[in-house]
Amino acid sequence: MSRTLALVSTAAILLLATGGILTSRGGTDGWTEQERQRIASLSLSSLPSLPPDPSNAVADDPAAAALGRDLFFDIRLSANGEVACASCHLPDRQFQDGTPLGHGVGETTRRTMPIAGTAYSPWLFWDGRADSQWAQALGPLENPVEHGSNRKDVVEVVSGNYRDEFTQVFGQAPDEMPLDLAFASVGKAIAAFERTILPERSRFDAYADAVAVGGRSDALTEQEVEGLRLFIGKAECLNCHNGPLFTDNDFHNTGVPELTSLPPDLGRAEGARLVQKDPFNCLGEYSDAEPADCMELTFMKGSGEELLRAFKTPSLRDVAQRAPFMHAGQMVSLAEVVAHYNSAPPAPAGHSELVPLNLTSEEQDALIAFLQALDSDRHQQVED
Repeated sequence: MSRTLALVSTAAILLLATGGILTSRGGTDGWTEQERQRIASLSLSSLPSLPPDPSNAVADDPAAAALGRDLFFDIRLSANGEVACASCHLPDRQFQDGTPLGHGVGETTRRTMPIAGTAYSPWLFWDGRADSQWAQALGPLENPVEHGSNRKDVVEVVSGNYRDEFTQVFGQAPDEMPLDLAFASVGKAIAAFERTILPERSRFDAYADAVAVGGRSDALTEQEVEGLRLFIGKAECLNCHNGPLFTDNDFHNTGVPELTSLPPDLGRAEGARLVQKDPFNCLGEYSDAEPADCMELTFMKGSGEELLRAFKTPSLRDVAQRAPFMHAGQMVSLAEVVAHYNSAPPAPAGHSELVPLNLTSEEQDALIAFLQALDSDRHQQVED
């Protein structure tokens, strides 16, 4: 079953909720039945089991995950011996780095994305130029401003330091494999580790689970509840931030401003082209999938004006911990983000999907309060 199909049950709940006519409010919780369904669809309790990755035969192998974890933290996989995957994807910062642009051996042109829950997504990177976690893991290794290495050097490091572990997982030593196959296998091991990184519960989840069965909960404040009401209604956040991961895993032009210090960024318009020609994609010779397992890639939309400057919808879980925001860190606070969506400015290129929301300042504050309630329980405990 594809990763997209794995979320059908959640999407169906959302479709039912958004397609119905709201009834009058009733019951002690103050929510209509349709609103309760919307809220329930956002809870981690609605998250389906982790979908398989047919393109990665070792995706759920514990030995592969253990090897992948070691590789994820190994700075020897970089040109200068100072950069690991964990240099930008910091475990104590939601597996991102809190900077506007990622920093490896040089500076990138985009924000570091978090990892939790990406095993559910058919597309990786802000532009979706990879269609699996393992294909995504390979890109930074050879990017001249990230790890700055090359596949030959990467395989030599793995062969010299993880030969036995690699052989146990893949049945052959890396230096005995064709170079590109060994390199792809490195990505598959890293992906096996990344599949274990999942979102954690928040106060919102406790509230949503109670509301879903018609109960009440004091897990959210009155202001946060009002923000939730806006989130699933007037603010139209569910258009893109839906499901238990608060993302549709799709691409949207939301009029995010360009930075004059960076080259023009075409977003999904370029990413669609790159993923189709990627030798490590689902249909490539290094994939373990059958063609029938690669429906997302086979039937993806590859062109059209709506792809221009369209960027992937990020998850909102723990979003308050991940400033600055947008694909190049253009906005420094949630208040700035909400104000942007409220005013819906024209896109610098392509066509923005936004329309003005006409939220009052009090409503904007409530929406921000709700977004902060999506912090995981672990972060809430640290702050307390």
